[in-house]
Amino acid sequence: MADAVTSQTIIDTEKRVVQKFTNLSDGSGEAGVVKVDVSTLTAHPDGTACSIVTIDQIWYDVGGMRVILNFNASTVVPALVLGGSAAAGNVSGHFDFRSFGGIKNNAGSGVNGDIKFTTSGHTNLDHYTIVLEMRKQY
Repeated sequence: MADAVTSQTIIDTEKRVVQKFTNLSDGSGEAGVVKVDVSTLTAHPDGTACSIVTIDQIWYDVGGMRVILNFNASTVVPALVLGGSAAAGNVSGHFDFRSFGGIKNNAGSGVNGDIKFTTSGHTNLDHYTIVLEMRKQY
């Protein structure tokens, strides 16, 4: 079996992208799964491909596990860790990082602009819903 996951692009314009991700776990979890693939995002009107995104806002609901959002590179760099322990139950909220310019991708060598998700502490029927609003850079 595998976790039941979905990815949905809500908005993909020249300057920003909003994507929603869900997971209903069967206990197997996710490890290093590319969720934001910058190579698939709409290019700039001049044809330049998006190379990296900055996380401006995030809305989340995580139940029974943690979700680690990693900037992909030769060695991944954690961007955010969401959720709590199984004992914490559901953890939900909204972060708005726009006042200081967002969470910038600070991955070093081998950075490709993608964002990967890894879950930990997952058991059967744990879940997450995450909505990311990101600013595109070229």
